[in-house]
Amino acid sequence: MAELGTAGEKLRIAVLLSGSGTSLENLFEEIEADLPAEIVCVLSSKKSAFGLERAEKRGIPAIAVPRREYPDVASFNDALHEALTRFEPDLVCLLGFLSPFDLRERYEGRALNVHPALIPAFSGQGFYGHHVHEAVLAKGVKLTGATVHFVSAGYDEGPILLQDTVAVLDDDTPDSLAARVQALERRLLPEAIRLIATGRVRIEEGRTRIALDMGE
Repeated sequence: MAELGTAGEKLRIAVLLSGSGTSLENLFEEIEADLPAEIVCVLSSKKSAFGLERAEKRGIPAIAVPRREYPDVASFNDALHEALTRFEPDLVCLLGFLSPFDLRERYEGRALNVHPALIPAFSGQGFYGHHVHEAVLAKGVKLTGATVHFVSAGYDEGPILLQDTVAVLDDDTPDSLAARVQALERRLLPEAIRLIATGRVRIEEGRTRIALDMGE
C-alpha cells in the first residue's frame, strides 16, 4: 500500500453517496472541529440525493453521475473516474453509495466503505441499509455493529480497519437498531480517517496494521 497521510497536511477526500448524506454532514462537522482532512468533491449516483445539496450549501463541488444513464458498470465507472481525476483526492469514502466502485488500481488502498454490521457477518451483495438490520433481527444475534474497511473488488471483502459493537435488544425494530448502528458509524469513520491522515495505517497481506504512533 502506498503511504497515505503526512503530519501537518490535510487529507483530500472525495465522497461518493446515493442518499441523504447524513454521514457526509457528520464528516463536515468533524472537519470543522479538528479532523485533519478536507472534502474536495461529492459525487452521487442519483440526481435526487440530498447529499448533493448538503455539499452545495458548503461550497463543495457536487456532481451527479446517475447510474441509470449508463448502460453498464464499466461506463458508469468511466464517468466516476473522470470526475474524480479533476479533484485528485487522496482518499475516496463511500458513504451510502449503492453502486459498484471500480478501484482501477489508482484507488487501491485509498477507498473506504462503511458497512452497518460486523463483517464478515451480514455482508456481501444484497446486504445494505435496512436489509442488514432486518437480517440481524431475524437471525436473533445479540451483538451487531459497524465496520470501516478498505474497498476491494468484492462486496465488503476488503481489509477491515475499524469495528465496534452495539447490543441487539429484544424490542428492537430495524429503525431503532439502525439508529444505534448509525451513531456508531458516525464515530468510527472520522476515527478511521484520522488514523489514515496521520500516517498510522498500513495494509499488509490483506490485513490492516495500525501503528501506536507515527513513529512505529
